[in-house]
Amino acid sequence: MATLDGVMLAAERGFSFADPYALGLLFVGMAVLAAIISLSQQHDRPFSPAMVYLVLGAGAAAIVRLIGVDWLDPKTDAALIERLAEFAVIIALFAAGLRLDRPLSAGQWHSTWRLIGLVMPLTIGAVALFGVTAMGLSLGAAVVLGAALAPTDPVLASDVQVGPPGEEHEPEPQFALTSEAGLNDGLAFPFVFLGLFIAGEGGTGWIPEWLVADVLYAVVVGVALGAAGGYVTAAGLRQLRERELLIPQLDGWLSISAVLALYGATELVGAYGFLAAFAGGLAFRRYERDHEQHGRVHAGADTVEKMSELALVLLLGSMVTTAGLGDPGLAGWLLVPLLLLVIRPLVTLGAFGRSAVPKHERLFIGWFGIRGIGSFYYVAVAVDSAVLSEAEAEKVFWTVVILSGVSILLHGLTATPLSRRLEEAERGVPRP
Repeated sequence: MATLDGVMLAAERGFSFADPYALGLLFVGMAVLAAIISLSQQHDRPFSPAMVYLVLGAGAAAIVRLIGVDWLDPKTDAALIERLAEFAVIIALFAAGLRLDRPLSAGQWHSTWRLIGLVMPLTIGAVALFGVTAMGLSLGAAVVLGAALAPTDPVLASDVQVGPPGEEHEPEPQFALTSEAGLNDGLAFPFVFLGLFIAGEGGTGWIPEWLVADVLYAVVVGVALGAAGGYVTAAGLRQLRERELLIPQLDGWLSISAVLALYGATELVGAYGFLAAFAGGLAFRRYERDHEQHGRVHAGADTVEKMSELALVLLLGSMVTTAGLGDPGLAGWLLVPLLLLVIRPLVTLGAFGRSAVPKHERLFIGWFGIRGIGSFYYVAVAVDSAVLSEAEAEKVFWTVVILSGVSILLHGLTATPLSRRLEEAERGVPRP
């Protein structure tokens, strides 16, 4: 932008083309329009909005490199990437908690415990084993890779999760995927730290500290603070509304303030804010469940979640480079079909071996182990810690990026048709 006698002008004198700021505004405007169109056709389209965002991001990457504009770097900008992904995930976790209406009993949540207690650790172990034996990673880096790829994504999985608060019917597959995504994005943290301890400390002297601080304390306190905070927040907001200190039109913003406060308070005491965000949503929902505010609060969280999804998937797509795609090597690329087509489905089928869940529902749950922004967050944490060697950090980072991108494409293409087929099966509609 030029100046003339101290006055800022909107354009340069003479011909000036491809200004990066103007190009950015153009791209953001087009991206938001594409997002609005994609979301407006949500029930008719054969693909997910995230697929559109990913393609737009990849196109943006090609354009900015052609005109020589610097872009985010996975190593130097890892902290920024971590914070952006963190915000998107905590909003999605709170929204997931708001959607779930089942009573909090072991019997009602049996699918969740199978996915958390069996599928997640077995997936971490299988990926870590592959990382060591096939990708040449150290044990610590391989555990980090497994921990980053084990969680299912709460942001991108909305197409196969339960609907908004108040829906009476919660099909088992959708409930299982929603509750799994709500919990395992927080419960993957101890395993990420386990990998970093192995890589950075060596020996076994750190194990008691890891068990006490990173497993027991951080998990229990995170859930407890989230549950208490969510319930108290809902009660407090009701009191404010009764005193006419809040207007219903702004209820949509309450989810943002509530989850940020819960997350910040939990992180301040060294516990897992992701677990607090999900537990907070569950507890908020369970205070005066029939109150109309729940729909408006969820709608606000859902809107922010969709915009965060747009921003993060665009970022994911725009970071792709030819060099980065080559960093995982052949073995890293082989992990993509291995995890999506073999490990996740087989481990899920095994975990539900003696359950009453029908086989077609088990296959649905096993297929939709969507990886995305949660994995993106965890790998950014690992890179930012600077514990892994540079070569291993790059290999782990780009393996996660590639697998997340493929997951967005494959699961985005299959979410609508497979969900419809599942609904038809539940209604007893014969297949043609």
